[in-house]
Amino acid sequence: MTLDTLDRAACEAMDAADPLAPLRNRFDLPEGMIYLDGNSLGAMPKGAAARAHDVVTREWGTDLIKSWNSAGWFDLPVRLGDKLAPLLGAAPGEVVVCDSTSQNLFKVLSAAVALRPERRVLILEGSNFPTNNYIAQGVAAATGGRVEVRLCEKDEIADAIDEDTIAVAITHVHYKSGHVHDMAAITARAQAAGALAIWDLCHSAGAMPVDLGGCNADFAVGCTYKYLNGGPGSPAFLFAAQRHQGQALQPVTGWWGHAAPFAFEPGYRPQHDIRQFLIGTQPILSMALVEVGLDIHLAADMDAIRAKSMALTDLFIRLVETRCAGHGFKLASPRDAAARGSQVSFAHADGYPIMRALIAAGVIGDFRAPDTVRFGFTPLYVGFADVWDAVDRLVTIMDGDIWKLPEHQVRDAVT
Repeated sequence: MTLDTLDRAACEAMDAADPLAPLRNRFDLPEGMIYLDGNSLGAMPKGAAARAHDVVTREWGTDLIKSWNSAGWFDLPVRLGDKLAPLLGAAPGEVVVCDSTSQNLFKVLSAAVALRPERRVLILEGSNFPTNNYIAQGVAAATGGRVEVRLCEKDEIADAIDEDTIAVAITHVHYKSGHVHDMAAITARAQAAGALAIWDLCHSAGAMPVDLGGCNADFAVGCTYKYLNGGPGSPAFLFAAQRHQGQALQPVTGWWGHAAPFAFEPGYRPQHDIRQFLIGTQPILSMALVEVGLDIHLAADMDAIRAKSMALTDLFIRLVETRCAGHGFKLASPRDAAARGSQVSFAHADGYPIMRALIAAGVIGDFRAPDTVRFGFTPLYVGFADVWDAVDRLVTIMDGDIWKLPEHQVRDAVT
């Protein structure tokens, strides 16, 4: 399709031919809103409210404590982990849904330190989402200074790995730029040096194919509230390769990770399977809603999701760069779709008020300091006409200097 033939009608035609388009009807999206922030919080599945109502009124309200058995509450973390596993390229028994991404990262980093007691360096990507670096710094501090955190950037990571490396803990898709790391190559490089490979899948799970087993990854963590549409604050997940289970021990030794939790023994004995990475009682209502989002994903083909993601983001870049030329937007994501996750970031000196103006116009993205406007494209519910309309509203905002209005200069607590 050339620029001369690219118009809204052409985008509508692409939507009509899209095999994923019917899945949009399984989400509750406000009329007139173009939601391009699924990389921060996924849209609500239509089935979520009914599922929440059933958990609250029947499983909790009527069956009360019996539901730990009758409704399968106690086994939900592992059952959901097995349901999620195919989307991650993992085997049954290698994934558990529980706790938060940060808590799970603490567990697997600590386990890695214990597995490589003679080594002292954890390698992370310095420019990526900072909480991972904070967690790693906390793990290092707990060793009394024996372990240090080394922050590298994308092209420095491979060369930084040596015989002193405990683990490389990298986010597969960069939260700000969206660049994709070569999971297989970095994992192989780490393991050739005797180190472990830990992957954060927050910005890739549900948005693109992931092959933890094929890449021989050691551990992985990620969230369910972005592309997996589990709801705000929904539980995260943790992957531990089968070969490490029973060998890698995490330090937060709660009763759900005990070998016999209802024996109520005074001493801790860990499970020797994925349950060992559990700590304590899980948030059952949130956990139940995760399954609603997972079921939608399992009705789709992940290769089709990735193909549409690449097409949507390519279209968005093309339209912004042509229709908003001269307005100061600089592409901050890889131009090659294969090297980019399901998001597009542009740098702009006035990115914050521009994003506020877009949100006021019904196009929801987000801002990341100091100058990045970020847009996430969830192929399950974002269409090609949505991309056209979003850029149309951006053109109006930029041509009319609407972003300069006083109300768009006010800084909110969450950007």
